[in-house]
Amino acid sequence: MEKSERENIIIMWFLWHFYEMPKFLFSVWRKYLLFGLDYFSIPLLLKTLFSPWRKYNWVYPKGFDIKEFFNTLISNTFSRILGAMCRMVLIIIGVLVQIFIFVTGIIIIFLWLLIPFIIIGCILFFLTL
Repeated sequence: MEKSERENIIIMWFLWHFYEMPKFLFSVWRKYLLFGLDYFSIPLLLKTLFSPWRKYNWVYPKGFDIKEFFNTLISNTFSRILGAMCRMVLIIIGVLVQIFIFVTGIIIIFLWLLIPFIIIGCILFFLTL
């Protein structure tokens, strides 16, 4: 006789519902969190926060031309500011998505653990009507 045939079905259900399935849900939740980090590239965006936007970088003039020097300085500064603003928007959206995934995962796991008690409560409620 196999081990599964000798075990009580209620004990097997408790093990599945309260041990195996939460472990699986935590694994899926972790993968969603890692996907969110990878999709929005938050660590990379933080590392390159003040890099020029789309690598637009003007070369400074070889000789002494004050007008071209300041033109290049302002253009490079504007490119870095534009890059920082765009990256900050993406970082904020990514962090908000990560918070949403985190909270949703907590709610799903919590509700999964409460399902049997909710069902028993609903049955008791309708029996008392």
